[in-house]
Amino acid sequence: MLKQCNDIMITIHPSVLSKFDLGIRYSVIKGVRVEEESDALERFKETVADEIRKKYTLETIKDEDIFRKYRDFFWQLGIDPTKKRPAAEALTRRILQGKPIPRVSTLVDSYNLASIKTGVPMGAFDLDRLDGVLTLRFAKEDEFIGIGMSEPVVIKDALVVSDEKKLIAIYPYRDADATKITLRTKNVFLLVCGVPGVDEETLEKAKTVAEDIITTFCGGISHK
Repeated sequence: MLKQCNDIMITIHPSVLSKFDLGIRYSVIKGVRVEEESDALERFKETVADEIRKKYTLETIKDEDIFRKYRDFFWQLGIDPTKKRPAAEALTRRILQGKPIPRVSTLVDSYNLASIKTGVPMGAFDLDRLDGVLTLRFAKEDEFIGIGMSEPVVIKDALVVSDEKKLIAIYPYRDADATKITLRTKNVFLLVCGVPGVDEETLEKAKTVAEDIITTFCGGISHK
């Protein structure tokens, strides 16, 4: 399956499609301005945190359908979601535990907030560091250096996203250092990570929420 988003193409390998019914959404946002922090964004974080505290509790969150579907998918990938939680759930739990929403940069914080609001994990990559067609596939002893990692690790059998030269993410929970968003990033490829059971409408809404938050706090224009 090959799809094109602006000037990026992404394909899901047949071996993945034969095992998982995956939906994904993606967007290119050009001309962004990434800063370390923003007072307006910090105020918006408090608004989102208030929404979450009214919507969930630590006792009820485990039963929420959207989080359960991502936990189920993690189990299918051989990942224990009680030790390595899906990103949206982990961020939501932080709020319910009274911890602050992480501050990385205005763009990373923006799509994290979209994940929190929708329950859908996302990844964002520096568009100008991507090489050719992107593929969602199973790893075959590929080297991977994730954000915050000092040494590469060899990835085998895991579900990954690669461009034509390198891995850019372990799907759907860890992005590569080489294509991460930095303060120099001007153009962004946003990936909304679907899993079996999460419908197209939910993913499309998550993409729209992310685009709106990113362009509000980082500028830029979304190319559908």
